[in-house]
Amino acid sequence: MAQVLEFKLPDLGEGLTEAEIVRWLVEVGDVVAVDQPVVEVETAKAMVEVPCPYGGVVTARFGAEGTELPVGAPLITVAVGAPASDGSAHVPDAPVTHGTSAAVDGQGSGNVLVGYGTSEAPARRRRVRPDRPAPTTVPLSTPASRSANGEVRNAGAADATAGAADGPVAVISPLVRRLARENGIDLRELTGSGPDGLILRADVEYALRAAATPGRTTTAVSEPHTRVAPRPTVTTAPAGPSAGTRIPLKGVRGAVADKLSRSRREIPEATCWVDADATELMRARTAMNAAGGPKISLLALLARICTAALARYPELNSTVDQEAREIVRLDHVHLGFAAQTERGLVVPVVRDAHARDTEGIGAEFARLTEAARTGTLTPGDLTGGTFTLNNYGVFGVDGSTPIINHPEAAMLGVGRIVPKPWVHEGELAVRQVVQLSLTFDHRVCDGGTAGGFLRYVADCVEQPAVLLRTL
Repeated sequence: MAQVLEFKLPDLGEGLTEAEIVRWLVEVGDVVAVDQPVVEVETAKAMVEVPCPYGGVVTARFGAEGTELPVGAPLITVAVGAPASDGSAHVPDAPVTHGTSAAVDGQGSGNVLVGYGTSEAPARRRRVRPDRPAPTTVPLSTPASRSANGEVRNAGAADATAGAADGPVAVISPLVRRLARENGIDLRELTGSGPDGLILRADVEYALRAAATPGRTTTAVSEPHTRVAPRPTVTTAPAGPSAGTRIPLKGVRGAVADKLSRSRREIPEATCWVDADATELMRARTAMNAAGGPKISLLALLARICTAALARYPELNSTVDQEAREIVRLDHVHLGFAAQTERGLVVPVVRDAHARDTEGIGAEFARLTEAARTGTLTPGDLTGGTFTLNNYGVFGVDGSTPIINHPEAAMLGVGRIVPKPWVHEGELAVRQVVQLSLTFDHRVCDGGTAGGFLRYVADCVEQPAVLLRTL
């Protein structure tokens, strides 16, 4: 006898509370194996595939592509049990078991992210048509409606019109209700275009556009429209003297906004900077690459200089525990580097950078940079940093006063390297000059420590042989 299990959206990383469905990888009726990815979601940190801990037949999917779900919300239900002798997946009535850690007949899994635990390839999917409608996870006392692609809609939609005066209006998700509330739209005045009058996000957005256009009504979205996955697109504010474009702070942009705002609120930061002659460093890099082997990037050399400087000034590889009123000096250097991608600013982390040589750091930079470009960074690649290296010289600028990547204590910024007049060995010459800046948390150290760190970095840039003392 089959048992229907509900798989909820798991916690996908540090501090993440929601994720947006990007693409479903299975359909209702598909047979899935244990740990097979069933949906691709985008969090504020990365885009990941979520594997299902159960093997069986998919009986329901919750949420359309483009919908945001909170952690702990149902994703899918799976009928676990042996199929009928004729090969079809006959799923009899069975109670729905809530939770994601339970296993049936040893088929369960604890995995929540691809890349952890099981490494075997998932079984090939096949389409199975159930002999009867599969049970869903909605309360038995309230009927649920299902769209053509198997996504479960809010129960009670059929009674939405009759009970409009007494109960809540049926909407596809709480996000739609919030969108309407924040923009002053009365859901009772809308006619939903979804099944049984269910109000979709597109209905609210249409009402917002109608409110901003003179001569159009804000009621009923009765005109037909193509059912496509809602996109995190721009919405238009209600009409007004200075009405403009509203862009939701969500995904990567929202995470960056929250983190930078918190950093400015909590960290008393200060910045010091110095110009350095990088001519010898550039020559050293050219000599390294001419010797054969993997190419060494300038960023990898600067990262190796950072780890050497942090060994001399460990105060800057720390964090502040505000509740305990303690400075926590960290034993390992997990070096983050700022990278601009199509999805926005991300900071991949090279773990145990202090234990890597320049070539090893360069190889990890290359791997993480490619993952950032393709959008395949995992939450583990983006969390746990203790110090950040920010190369804003790629934008063609000389200097900056960056905001510290909370909860770290410091960030080294590197500007562009350009030829400038420079006094070298008592004579005026054209040299390759770079501006270095250090933004630091004044709670963990005083200016003398920060200045010493930055001066050591500048000395290594100007005379790479200084590094030989610590190799």
